[in-house]
Amino acid sequence: MLRVALIGCGAIGTSVLELLKGDTTLAVVAIVVPEEGVAAAQKVAPGVQVSSSVPASGIDLVVETAGHAAIEEHVLPALARGMPCIVASVGALSATGLAESLEAAATAGRTQVQLIAGAIGAIDALAAARIGGLDSVRYTGRKPPQAWKGTPAEQGRDLDALTRQTVIFEGSAREAAQLYPKNANVAATVSLAGLGLDKTLVRLIADPAIADNVHTVEAEGAFGSFELTMRNKPLAANPKTSALTVYSAVRALRNRAAALAI
Repeated sequence: MLRVALIGCGAIGTSVLELLKGDTTLAVVAIVVPEEGVAAAQKVAPGVQVSSSVPASGIDLVVETAGHAAIEEHVLPALARGMPCIVASVGALSATGLAESLEAAATAGRTQVQLIAGAIGAIDALAAARIGGLDSVRYTGRKPPQAWKGTPAEQGRDLDALTRQTVIFEGSAREAAQLYPKNANVAATVSLAGLGLDKTLVRLIADPAIADNVHTVEAEGAFGSFELTMRNKPLAANPKTSALTVYSAVRALRNRAAALAI
């Protein structure tokens, strides 16, 4: 039985807990949340150890679902202590130096940090294509207007009043992930697998005609070219997040415990 420490108990973390109920190969034995969230997490997962830090022992794997601050506060120290970690908040790696800090901590602890694919597919193909040489990578994210609420997309426009698709951002993946951290995890993931945060082109669109989160990746290089479009259902508890993000995290966890993984 693989013993897992889950960082975060919000929409993604709670969904991960639900999907892992009854799993015989792994178990969430610890949940890490800020002190003010301990009582709420205990209600969600009675019988599971809840604390404000990753336990020093009794943990085989750490999975993060709580954002940038949690990576710095919890993931980096866990890696340095030799604990393997899975990171869901890939968009946080747009912050200068954070990806390098994760790599350095994992190296020091002689372990590994895994970035999940989240809401997008073909990451394996994109990373393989990079080896032969990539010429261009373009990502377009299209979501309903309500998914962009609470972001810079609201500046200068009424999202509720949109009657046609509206481009709310065009630029690099680094800029997209910094401006839209809860919406642009896919942009960061695509860039880290491909040409990097500064060379990956990103367009973000608010579209009142759709109900799903639509992701399109186009890549060209020595391998040839591909275009992938995914229409993902949003997570019921958080429309800014695709449900596939939760499934991706659970898949990564189960692959760690499986005798045969793909």
